[in-house]
Amino acid sequence: MQNASGLDLSAFGTTADADEIRNTEVAQPLIVAAGVATISALFDGKAPADSGVGGIAGHSVGEITAAIGAGVFTADQGIRFVAERGRSMSEAALLEKTSMAAILGGSIEDIEQKLLELGLEPANYNGGGQIVAAGTIDAIAQLQADPPAGARVIPLQVAGAFHTRFMKPAVDVMRSYAQSIDVGDPELKLWSNAGGAEITSGSEFLNLLVSQVASPVRWDMCMESLVAAGVTAILEVAPAGTLVGLAKRGMPGIETLALKTPDSLDAARTLIANHSDRG
Repeated sequence: MQNASGLDLSAFGTTADADEIRNTEVAQPLIVAAGVATISALFDGKAPADSGVGGIAGHSVGEITAAIGAGVFTADQGIRFVAERGRSMSEAALLEKTSMAAILGGSIEDIEQKLLELGLEPANYNGGGQIVAAGTIDAIAQLQADPPAGARVIPLQVAGAFHTRFMKPAVDVMRSYAQSIDVGDPELKLWSNAGGAEITSGSEFLNLLVSQVASPVRWDMCMESLVAAGVTAILEVAPAGTLVGLAKRGMPGIETLALKTPDSLDAARTLIANHSDRG
């Protein structure tokens, strides 16, 4: 994976400080590599589809990890794809001074109206009362100074307004890059951030990965789809914690586990065994 990314992921993942990995060109491949390494360790190099897992989904760049886990990409294909994604999004972020902010609480209608007034866009619908807004730095500052009714605004330390119109140049790059990739169809259930739909075609999922660079992440709809599909447990691979937190609020009654360290591997295997058809 390291050769595929063109980066020293081992060094970035073990000795680099927060400033060194904040650049999206580094952060994206590092996030996917961590997830893929976790999946490999969890299943001893076997495919999740052969190990009792019922389905897989990822949030934003995590969709690439999910695509690898589902067999749409090989590990090297996925790492090359995310490396190109990180570079193209980093370059797009340099064109204008943009940022993002988390909005906690408030009604969706009030938030969307406020964002429209400020020329901002909803980049992530995370469920559990959380929406992430993105746009120009000045507009984000205005949002923080005058938040929607009943909401709090927390600026995020990010390089740009991801999943918005500001990423259109990156979409163009990724669309061209995607034409060189041969993908497989998912070997297990795979849900997309584009409306939370289950996708059964590898080529369709690839196209959605490209367009999603400049489109909002609908994780709220992914969680709704998981509940509707009868999912009883969620295992989040490294770097883990965020999605389990959202699931606890948006999917009450679902057992969750954040696989953050090797110490949790046995607990993760037990969770899978207890909730799979083979358990």
